[in-house]
Amino acid sequence: MTQDLEGLTALVTGGASGIGLATARLLGRRGARVAVLDLEPGTPKPPLQGFTADLADDLSVRDAVQEAAEQLGGIDILVNNAGIGAAGTVEDNPDEQWHRVLDVNVLGVVRTTRAALPYLRASAFASVVNTCSIAATAGLPQRALYSASKGAVLSLTLAMAADHVREGIRVNCVNPGTVDTPWVGRLLDAAADPAAERAALDARQPTGRLVTAEEVAAAIAYLASPQSASVTGTALAVDGGMAGLRLRPAGQ
Repeated sequence: MTQDLEGLTALVTGGASGIGLATARLLGRRGARVAVLDLEPGTPKPPLQGFTADLADDLSVRDAVQEAAEQLGGIDILVNNAGIGAAGTVEDNPDEQWHRVLDVNVLGVVRTTRAALPYLRASAFASVVNTCSIAATAGLPQRALYSASKGAVLSLTLAMAADHVREGIRVNCVNPGTVDTPWVGRLLDAAADPAAERAALDARQPTGRLVTAEEVAAAIAYLASPQSASVTGTALAVDGGMAGLRLRPAGQ
């Protein structure tokens, strides 16, 4: 595997599972020293290091980012991946849940980036990658709150890219489709007919299957690496063609 990230440092939020863990491991295999920020980071294997942080608490985020930067020797790459989900229409989620999801999914990006900016400004290869979603650009049923939060992340990504491009900091996001993660697994387990629900999710993507966490991680690693030095303000879809393809029903 290419070692194009050798000598660089990376911080990945929500890095203890799913897309975040796949990303942290891939960045590490490609040569980066990686800090994993999570509510429960566990004990990741080197070159990963775990740091406890609550993205809804600004002081917790600042302390974790500072500690990680000191341990790593700076921050070149920030992956804002942590997020929480929600199901339902605008009728279904109480105000408290709206505040909680927006606090983590949107303000969590703000808090972590704000804390990391002094270190990113000192890097010769600074890159921020936000994990957004197909929900930011397509109307999905039963995802009003989640979609609103990811729409904000998409707009925030573009604004951050404009604000920091002249400081040498690139900002992009990935828009995954439905990814085979523990969170999706829990949704399927809660469905009345898990097998039928999984089949419906598979069929919703033109490729006929869920996206893997490793596929999203590969896209994040590309946007994070110096190989994408001319890419900023971009949303990269990793969605099995869901955003752009309109296929006829099978057999027609």
